[in-house]
Amino acid sequence: MTRARLIGVAVAALTIVGAGGVVVAGGLQNSPPQDARPSNDPVGDILRNAPPVETAPAGVPAPNAPVAIVPTTPVDMAAGAPQETVPDAEAAKPEDAVPADEKIQEADTPLPRQRRRVAIVEAIDKITADRMRFEVVVGGRPVRFNDSLIFTARACEVSADNEQISDAIAYLDISLQPKGTAKATEPRQIFRGWMFASTPGINGLQHPIYDAWVVGCKA
Repeated sequence: MTRARLIGVAVAALTIVGAGGVVVAGGLQNSPPQDARPSNDPVGDILRNAPPVETAPAGVPAPNAPVAIVPTTPVDMAAGAPQETVPDAEAAKPEDAVPADEKIQEADTPLPRQRRRVAIVEAIDKITADRMRFEVVVGGRPVRFNDSLIFTARACEVSADNEQISDAIAYLDISLQPKGTAKATEPRQIFRGWMFASTPGINGLQHPIYDAWVVGCKA
């Protein structure tokens, strides 16, 4: 009787709370957990209990006597293939063909490079990150960069038409003479030679403070 009365009181309490429009979980969240149970799956039960629609095909019984296998006659593919005709070397050779020796000689014959009046140089100060691209006239006045480097251009050429790589080559003299110091110093040469625009890392100026390389040549 006591248990039935408690159940009735609980139902009445939930009914009153539901009528007020408020959902209260109460002390059910603080109850000990219960073991999980599988939920009902009526659709799955119907699918599992339904008989299969298609029946499995019947197997073919093995023959009582062994079956002899007759090998097939191989087909000669070369007999039916069309024969390729090799053209005659004399017939295929055009009358105006240039001998290979003459072609090699023509390719090896260097054409004169074109001289330019101005060398385009790019330099950078690796400490201050000052960077500039400037022009140096061939045979003209030297050019000073960052009050320290002095550039003098002796020659500037561009590659010929029959060369494999299009390039610009300049012969430069680079000296170091800091400007604005308390004591005047003589210019100290730090580079002399050819610079190649296509490969600036091969023969460019490599200095603890400065880097410089040729960019191109212009008329």
